[in-house]
Amino acid sequence: MVVRNRFAHGMAAIAFGTFVFCLLAVSVQAASVTASLSVSATVVNNCTVSTAPLAFGTYDPVVANGSASLDGTGSVTIACTKGATSTVGLNLGGNASGSTRRLGDGASNFLTYEVYKEAARANVWGNTGVDLYSPGVAPSKTPRTLTVYGRIVGDQDVPAGSYTDSTTATVNF
Repeated sequence: MVVRNRFAHGMAAIAFGTFVFCLLAVSVQAASVTASLSVSATVVNNCTVSTAPLAFGTYDPVVANGSASLDGTGSVTIACTKGATSTVGLNLGGNASGSTRRLGDGASNFLTYEVYKEAARANVWGNTGVDLYSPGVAPSKTPRTLTVYGRIVGDQDVPAGSYTDSTTATVNF
């Protein structure tokens, strides 16, 4: 009978241990902690600029443009960050004399011309102050095309040839 009591006592101890283990296993819970992750970005003002040529075509100093001006158009296209305010300048070009824009033939002959901000050709498009073009606040990043209105005044006495110039468009933002 001693053996049986020890066996029964051992079984009871095992059963009690299993019961306690099960209670501990049921009462253990998963734990978690949280933290906030800050996220940020900075949007910068930026602009791009491209141009399409101002091509006047044929200037006839004797008949067609003996007294009449020759008009032409080109364009400046800008794309700026939404909300950016900008101005666009056009310098005097590579053949300028003082403040006079000139097309040159490469042999010291020049044909004067001017560029304007509007079709009426009343306001010169320059590179400083009131001569800068102000297209207003960019409504989106979508490119905006600004027309360059050019004029070669009539009655210029120049030899036949090919006359060219190159101006630089600058966007200030």
